[in-house]
Amino acid sequence: MSGFLQKKTFKAPKGALIYLLGFYVLVQFAWWAYMLVNLNAEIYTLKREMLVLSELVGPEQLIQKAQLDEKLSLSIWMVLGEGAVFVFILLLGFWAVRRSVAKQLDVAEQQKNFLLSITHELKSPLAAIKLQLQTLHTRNIPEEKRTQLYVRALGDTNRLESLVENLLLVNRVESGGLPLDREKMNLSKFLKELVEGTYAKQLEEKQLRLTIDSDIESSIDKMAFHSIVINLVDNAVKYGGSGAITVKLNLAEKDEIEFSVLDNGEGIPNSEKKKIFERFYRRGNEDVRQTKGTGIGLYLVRLLVERHGGVISVLDNKPNGAKFLVKLPRVDD
Repeated sequence: MSGFLQKKTFKAPKGALIYLLGFYVLVQFAWWAYMLVNLNAEIYTLKREMLVLSELVGPEQLIQKAQLDEKLSLSIWMVLGEGAVFVFILLLGFWAVRRSVAKQLDVAEQQKNFLLSITHELKSPLAAIKLQLQTLHTRNIPEEKRTQLYVRALGDTNRLESLVENLLLVNRVESGGLPLDREKMNLSKFLKELVEGTYAKQLEEKQLRLTIDSDIESSIDKMAFHSIVINLVDNAVKYGGSGAITVKLNLAEKDEIEFSVLDNGEGIPNSEKKKIFERFYRRGNEDVRQTKGTGIGLYLVRLLVERHGGVISVLDNKPNGAKFLVKLPRVDD
């Protein structure tokens, strides 16, 4: 887990660059100070020469004075130019450091939220499983009640297994240790069986509906597509509000496969539509959050979609809610 948290989502400025920038600022400051001192000395010398020239008469005096004025003007502009460069580099350095610190703070906050959420996600089902097993062990309860407890314990176990699989899958994909195992399959049949088997209760209660074009075939990694579907539908179940969720699969133009999940929740602000696919990102404060989650589900979906050469986006679902759209190239081999 520690290795998982230590990976970064951005490239911070290298330490050598910061030291080089600081050294340059100091050198520029010293040089500018030297130029100011030198300018003062030149001004003093020029004043003395002006006094000598004041004894000259005619065109010669005018020529000498013009040359001295030009020399003084060039010196002044050179000092001002060096000062401007120094100030610009200094401001640029402050901006780079500020940006780096802001990113570090964002990642630290996301990691804190991840630790809080993962602790809750692991502790809650474990506590429930323990209580159910203790009840089964210590009490003589009717067979129907025992069956209900077994089913609940199995559900909590599956939830834990899914969480651990997501964590391991993210780590493998990021490290490049997950080659795609493509196989030609009927995606329409696979998706229908997967959703009907996993979300039977939601389908029965009309909380979820399927719109699947028949006989869409492609070569795809079955485990990866399974993870894409489950994470997107789970996300819709968590945040989709009280309306029905729609799961669609169709063949689009340019021989692309479109898989989409539409909900009727609050939707996602435009400012966060890209952030939600970042690692650990979750909206709001984890200390007061009511919805379960770890902030890696959508990030994992993006990684798996991109490994297949596809893209994922989130759009507004009219009149309200969000539409997660996955576009995958159709592969026959």
